[in-house]
Amino acid sequence: MKRLLPFPYLSLLLLIVWLLMNNSMSPGQILLGLIFALLIPLGTSSMRKNQPTLKKPLSAAKYLLMLMGDIIVSNVEVAIQVLGPVRKINPGFIAVPLDITQDLPITLLASSISLTPGTVSIEVSEDKRWLYVHVLNLVNEADTIANIKQRYESPLKEIFGC
Repeated sequence: MKRLLPFPYLSLLLLIVWLLMNNSMSPGQILLGLIFALLIPLGTSSMRKNQPTLKKPLSAAKYLLMLMGDIIVSNVEVAIQVLGPVRKINPGFIAVPLDITQDLPITLLASSISLTPGTVSIEVSEDKRWLYVHVLNLVNEADTIANIKQRYESPLKEIFGC
């Protein structure tokens, strides 16, 4: 069964999306959706990398809530910096050394940084040892790096057990 249907949830999602996009539940659309839902995962299964699994789902929920709070606070801080009294903004680039090496946690780290206003992930080095980040107002490079590692990278290491 696993060979015929390697990713059952993906197949189900593809079928649902196909039917929603076509806005039809006709037998022909259902049949075509089922064909796509079976063939696409089969055709792409060899390209899929094994990713780490969620080891601590409660920590993931806590991380998500913390990230949403950081996004709200950062939105206010950036708005004050941009719209408030004239202040000298000191933009800069930093290189954050990475302790995580797997693609999914690195992607989540880079996305978390980019979702937080005032910072944008630029690039991950080819050896996956550095994450380059643009900071809107870089006051202290060492403190910013330590904050990113403690606030975002450490929880992701715990969540994925890396």
